[in-house]
Amino acid sequence: MKKNERKKGKVMFIFLCFLIFTLSFIGSALFKITHKPAWAKEFSVEWNDWIGTVYHDLSYGDQPANTFDLYVPSDNTKENYGLVVYLHAGGFTSGDKADDAEILQWLCSKGYVAAGINYTLRTEENEASVYSQSLEIKQSIPFIVEEAQKRGYHLNEMAISGGSAGGTLAMLYAYRDADQSPLPVKLMFEMVGPASFHVEDWGIYGLDQQTEEAYTAAAGLFGVMSGVKLTSDMVKSQEYLTHMKPISAYQWVNEHSVPSVLLYGTHDKVQPYQGVRHLVDALEKHQVDYAYFEAPHSGHGVQNDDKVFQQFMETVVEYLKTYMPVQS
Repeated sequence: MKKNERKKGKVMFIFLCFLIFTLSFIGSALFKITHKPAWAKEFSVEWNDWIGTVYHDLSYGDQPANTFDLYVPSDNTKENYGLVVYLHAGGFTSGDKADDAEILQWLCSKGYVAAGINYTLRTEENEASVYSQSLEIKQSIPFIVEEAQKRGYHLNEMAISGGSAGGTLAMLYAYRDADQSPLPVKLMFEMVGPASFHVEDWGIYGLDQQTEEAYTAAAGLFGVMSGVKLTSDMVKSQEYLTHMKPISAYQWVNEHSVPSVLLYGTHDKVQPYQGVRHLVDALEKHQVDYAYFEAPHSGHGVQNDDKVFQQFMETVVEYLKTYMPVQS
């Protein structure tokens, strides 16, 4: 095979890995919108003015995507309110805060101020990465606090959550950035977000193969996600792991980390189920209060384990009551 043909093959392999990764995340995000088990009605409301008000597309930065939606309860008589942020799915390349209106409305109906945040999505025209997106989330929180205050809601604590890509961004804020938050972070809950980036775990994309093509593909995919130019030699020597720390949530867990509720599907073909063990091990090591749920018959959409999904949501409610109760 000629040299330029081999190079073209490697480029195509990287492209295909990234394309499959992106499309799979998009598909799972759509699934979460359409999949409505019977028990889910407990976690939704018929939104109206008696419950609350939503303010759309408030700005928090200079980029077009730097907007958030703010949901405030109709009762504005309390001295303090807890904030719950929910970050949207979409493989870091698609999705919108509007996709999560239902869960944000439900959280608001419980007495919380809730916020959905848009962040700059990765496209062929920009260099957005998981790292840059996480910095945008960090940037947005003071604006949310200020906006809520303007509207008569004093925020004194927060929880952060998300699904898939949003789950990763939620973990990064909770574990990496909580000590710089304008509000004490009391809880993190998320579903199927990648928490680690070890090539041996990413066999769903062939990145666990000890071949030059696999090293090159890993460098391409992980480089896009981290925003760092990686090489196959860096992957081969394990040097890449140093550059992955800024987006590897598990590496930021310590004895001060917030209580966490996690849900993963054991047949996940989008983000590697095996990778979550690093997060669970870190939570165990540092004795963080956490609840971990496995969906044994499901993939990324947790579509075949309604009972497990229900237990996850019920546990989220219990953790919210324990760590961030609504002021009476």
